[in-house]
Amino acid sequence: MKLSYIAVCVVLVLLVGEGAQMSMAATCNPMELSPCAIAIISAKPPTAACCSKLKDQRPCLCQYLKDPKLQKFINSPNANKVATTCGSPFPRC
Repeated sequence: MKLSYIAVCVVLVLLVGEGAQMSMAATCNPMELSPCAIAIISAKPPTAACCSKLKDQRPCLCQYLKDPKLQKFINSPNANKVATTCGSPFPRC
C-alpha cells in the first residue's frame, strides 16, 4: 500500500512539472490526468472522473508520448486498459 502511494506521488509530481512546461497549449495539461494515476499504477478500474479527463485530454496523448518523463506512464499496459475501459482508446501516433 505504501509503495502504491509513493508511485502515485511520483506520477503526480511528474505531471505537475510537465503541466508548467506545456502551458503554451492551453487545453493540453497532463495534470488533468491525475484522476487516472491510481488506475494506471495499480490496475484498479478507472473512475468516472478519470474517464472524463482522459476523453478531454485524448487529443494531447500523442504530445505526451513524445515526452520521456510521461511516455512510460502513457504507454504502459495499464494505461491502455484504462483507455479501453473508458471507451477512449489511445490514438495512433
